[in-house]
Amino acid sequence: MKSSDVMVPLGVIGIVLMIIIPVPMIFLDMLLSFNISVAMLILLISMYNKEALEFSIFPSVLLITTMFRLALNISTTRYILTSGYAGDVIEAFGSFVMQGNPFVGFIVFAIIVVIQFMVITKGAERVSEVGARFTLDAMPGKQMAIDADLNSGLIDEMQARERRKKIQLEADFYGAMDGASKFVKGDAIASIIIAFINLSAGFVMGMIVQKLSFVEAMSKYTLLTVGDGLLSQIPALLISTATGIVVTRAASDSNLGEDVMNQMIRNPKVMFTLSGVLFSMSLTKLPFFPYFILSIMFLMIGMGIRKQEGTLSLEEDSQKEDAESEVEEIRKPENVIPLLQVDPIELEFGYGIIPLADKAQGGDLFDRLVMIRRQCALEQGIVVPMIRLRDNIQLEANEYIVKIKGVEVARGEILFDHYLAMNPGGAEGEIKGIDTVEPAFGLKAKWIDDRERERAEILGYTVVDPPSIISTHLTEVIKRHSHELLGRQETKVLIETLKENYPALVDELTPHILTIGEIQKVLANLLREGVSIRDLVTIFETLADYGGMTKDSDMLTEYVRQALHRAITQQFVSGQSTLRAVTISQKLEKIIMDSLQNTETGTYLALDPAVSNEFVSKLSQEIEKVLSIGENPVILTAPIVRFYVKRFVEQISSDISVLSYNEIDPKVKIQSIGMVNI
Repeated sequence: MKSSDVMVPLGVIGIVLMIIIPVPMIFLDMLLSFNISVAMLILLISMYNKEALEFSIFPSVLLITTMFRLALNISTTRYILTSGYAGDVIEAFGSFVMQGNPFVGFIVFAIIVVIQFMVITKGAERVSEVGARFTLDAMPGKQMAIDADLNSGLIDEMQARERRKKIQLEADFYGAMDGASKFVKGDAIASIIIAFINLSAGFVMGMIVQKLSFVEAMSKYTLLTVGDGLLSQIPALLISTATGIVVTRAASDSNLGEDVMNQMIRNPKVMFTLSGVLFSMSLTKLPFFPYFILSIMFLMIGMGIRKQEGTLSLEEDSQKEDAESEVEEIRKPENVIPLLQVDPIELEFGYGIIPLADKAQGGDLFDRLVMIRRQCALEQGIVVPMIRLRDNIQLEANEYIVKIKGVEVARGEILFDHYLAMNPGGAEGEIKGIDTVEPAFGLKAKWIDDRERERAEILGYTVVDPPSIISTHLTEVIKRHSHELLGRQETKVLIETLKENYPALVDELTPHILTIGEIQKVLANLLREGVSIRDLVTIFETLADYGGMTKDSDMLTEYVRQALHRAITQQFVSGQSTLRAVTISQKLEKIIMDSLQNTETGTYLALDPAVSNEFVSKLSQEIEKVLSIGENPVILTAPIVRFYVKRFVEQISSDISVLSYNEIDPKVKIQSIGMVNI
């Protein structure tokens, strides 16, 4: 065990034992001196801190030092009342303050107690209370600011985690300080009571037990009481001051001393003016010498500041020249390389949409981006890169575009102070508004104002606000292009994350069986067809089983899809026990199999043009029938041709799902609602 693990607990136990067990006189003098030393140490630490969290153990230290002072008070009271002597340290402090006059000494002690209790302790307690309340109230705003910086790319995940941790620590610290400051207040009250007991009980003990006269008893026990009280109140005063400094300290890049010098003594005009005023006062009936000396002192300080400003001005000129040289450096042709970097996802918008992204104007677009990334991680199993937000003056005021790797893939437009109303199919009645098309799914919709909103909701329309429209559209774009966002680097991050819990599986699969690039192709194939890759364990287990047999990413994708049959089935048969699908006839499946051509670069489908046209025609007819009865088109075919049928169907529409029989959970019944045959 470390020495600190033993010393600190033993020290706290020793403090408790001091309350019960008498301390030898020689050790009591040492502990009283140690008490003052610790108080000075705490005060110096608080002054040299740059922010409160650098002394995060202060609330606990406050409690321990308070207990230590009270234990010393009890030990000294025991000696004062039993023997009328409490050590050389107490007697020396009492004699120094009293200067032979018990009444004056007691008055000085009383003033110190009042200052400690009424001014510093009470002020520190109030500041701690207010600081705790404001820190807790500011936590949500600080959290949202971190999320905004994270989404805009100003900070990374590690920095965001550190800043969140710091916010939590600040809340804990100020909450603890709010409670710990009560210890200081209680200590001051206890000191007053103990001093009253020492004086009154000691006076009685001196006259009755020690047979002292009234004057002797009063002098002796006043000296002991004042000495004991000072040895208790001076450390308490130092620690109370440290408490006030810590809780009133704003975060800064320098300590308290540097901040005082930089912020109070920085303007030479102020120093010269003050010097002149003091010199004028020295010429009046006031004492000449002190005001004249102070006038000269502030005059010299002002001259020193002016000289320092001249030096800083030269440094600023030098920095300006360096900045100009940097600009010239940037103009060099070889320094355009940083401009080649392309952001994975960008959301550009016109100036009219800026309020949605501005927290100061009540915009919550940054918060919605955080939810989009969380949603994609849960539904698709990918970590969406930072979404870059940019205003673009070339766009219309209420227009926005979404770019994937620098290329526009989607565009939309909103109307402020309006809502988008869509008929989900069961709405009855007409509403007044501007006809438009919902950008994410291409549904017919209307822009309505706030007065029409309540009526539209009553009639059964789905009503959404502009930020929801943008975030929904962006989510669908990300899902549609997720396979493009998953590169080798992103795949490596997923592999390393999985390796933390499944090292044996990852070590077996890569790089011995498959490379990162081959794994990435399989994952991209899954995402292209909307299959979640969140279950990486099952995916990697399957790749480890079949990766040694084939390196064909398309074939490996089919094996993985079959292993994920429950997840795929749930995607199309949610809450039902029957899958309604369009099937492919065995004759057509055989024609497709016979049309497969094997080359060095892979296998592709080479259908006869006449067969291809008839296939498209019959397939389109069946899809139209399915859509007419309100069903989502799903095509079911044999596992060996599923991949090639999907590639062929994508020529008609990318929204048509193609499944194989091996991808359907055996518990689910299959109902054919059409068959494609030629």
